[in-house]
Amino acid sequence: MKVKTILVSQPAPKTETSPYFELSDKQKVKIDFRSFIHVEGIPVKEVRAQKIDLKNFTAIILTSRNAVDHFFRVAEEMRFKVPDDMKYFCQSEAVAYYLQKYVVYRKRKIYVGNRTFPELTKLMKKHKSEKFLLPSSDKLKPLIPEELNNLGVDWKRADLYRTVISDLSDLENVFYDILVFFSPSGIESLFHNFPDFKQNNTRIAAFGNSTIKAVTDAGLKCNIQAPSPETPSMTMALEKYIKEVNKK
Repeated sequence: MKVKTILVSQPAPKTETSPYFELSDKQKVKIDFRSFIHVEGIPVKEVRAQKIDLKNFTAIILTSRNAVDHFFRVAEEMRFKVPDDMKYFCQSEAVAYYLQKYVVYRKRKIYVGNRTFPELTKLMKKHKSEKFLLPSSDKLKPLIPEELNNLGVDWKRADLYRTVISDLSDLENVFYDILVFFSPSGIESLFHNFPDFKQNNTRIAAFGNSTIKAVTDAGLKCNIQAPSPETPSMTMALEKYIKEVNKK
C-alpha cells in the first residue's frame, strides 16, 4: 500500500530546514507531528526527599536539554547559586550549546562528549576526584548507571523530571499510513490512549533498538527500522521505504 500520511510522535520541528519538511515536499506525503509523551518537572519537595543537597557536588552530568532545564529550575527554586567553578560534562555538542541559556559559556569548565554516554565517561575518567550529580528523568537507561559504576566515580542520581503520557483522545478516529516512534514510552502512550489499537495496514517506524523491541513486544510489526549503516536517520529510512512502496 502506498504511503500518503505520516504521524511523527514528536513535537513539530522549530526550524524550516528540517529534513521532515524536505521529505514531505520530495515524496509528496503529508507529515503531522504530535508528542505522545511530555516532560513535567518533579516538585522541589520531592527532590529534597531524595536527600539531594546541590552544594555537595562539584560536577554536573548533562545528557539532554531537559536535564539542563530542570537542573537550573531546581537550583533556582532551592535558592542555590551555582558556583562559577562548577564543572559541566555534556553528552553532546547540542546539550553543551544549550547550556549557554544559563551560563556564560567561555567562563565555565565545560567538557563535551561525542554523542554517546560511553564517550562522555572517557572525559570523566580524567576527573575522577569530582563529586558528580546526574540530573535525570524517572526513566533512566540502565547503561548510564552501569557506566558510572564501572568508572568508579563518586556520583548520585537526582530525579528532577518525569515522562508523562500525553492525551491523544482527539486522534481516535484519525488514521495514518505510518506511525513513527523514538522511544518505548511512545509505544506505551499508544496503548494507554488506545488499548484496542490494531495495526491493520498501518506501518510502524521505530528508531533505536529499545524502541524496536518495544514495538515487537507489543505484538506489532516494525516495518521501518533506523538507524542502520544505509539509513542512519529516521527521515532517510522513511524516504527509502516510501520510494519502494509508492513506485509500485
